[in-house]
Amino acid sequence: MALVVAGVVVLDCAEPEKLALFYTELLEAEQTDASANRVEIKGADGTRMAFRRDMTATPPSWPRPENSLQVHLDFHVEDLDEAERRVVSLGGRPLETKEASGPFEERGYADPAGHSFTLRRITRDTAPKSG
Repeated sequence: MALVVAGVVVLDCAEPEKLALFYTELLEAEQTDASANRVEIKGADGTRMAFRRDMTATPPSWPRPENSLQVHLDFHVEDLDEAERRVVSLGGRPLETKEASGPFEERGYADPAGHSFTLRRITRDTAPKSG
């Protein structure tokens, strides 16, 4: 076993209960632990996140340079439009509207506490592999 193993991504925020609810709904997750200052969730795919109370947390301002990107999360989706509707219905907001260049389509968002994340479209390769 490795000396150090990945644990959980922790986001600081003023209201961990509310932010945990946003990500619980977005990731179809379940709450696995909670205390007065921290809530932890585990997504259906095993993704683990926690939200820690910090009344002085300053949300990133990305893409503006002041308080720029502090942490960035990527989530893979098959349907960007459907995922965007879900994000917005849960209280998230788009950060940019231009399409990304390159092989992946992606869109940037902020969660209700201002943390940025990306929805990146993935495609399933259904064609048979040639030998």
